[in-house]
Amino acid sequence: MFKKILVPLDGSPLAAKILPQVVDLAKTHDAELTLLYVYYTEVGETSPQVMQEAVAQEKKRCELFLGQTAKDLEAQGVKVSIACVEGHPAREIIGYAVTHGMDLIAMATHGKGEVAWVLGSVAEKVVSHSPVPVLLHRVVEVKPLLLKEDPYFTRGLP
Repeated sequence: MFKKILVPLDGSPLAAKILPQVVDLAKTHDAELTLLYVYYTEVGETSPQVMQEAVAQEKKRCELFLGQTAKDLEAQGVKVSIACVEGHPAREIIGYAVTHGMDLIAMATHGKGEVAWVLGSVAEKVVSHSPVPVLLHRVVEVKPLLLKEDPYFTRGLP
């Protein structure tokens, strides 16, 4: 069903939480993963040379990060390619998926609150505008409340 899966990553641990799920999906469907990193370089008013250097540094950082991630996934028996693209993340993710005939976009998103599911702005834009199916992996990071931080504990119970 899914032969080409696009996995947008931004270098954060949150974004990487989708990787175990897409590895399983790729193995099940004998699919190829494409890891996409979209970098946006805004330096403000500066010389063209400084801007070119900033873009080159971001591209190099992207290639190193995705290259290592791809090696790790290939060691798990998955076919992987990488792509580094400059631009606005949501627009580039959707554009890449459409242009390269991706069957699925798989990405992680924040879980906010105990009950509500609030999408991050990039995930929300991708889900809202992509003609390609999108799989979201909700990552909820629950921080246990310490007793001393409990408002009932600090003001006393009735």
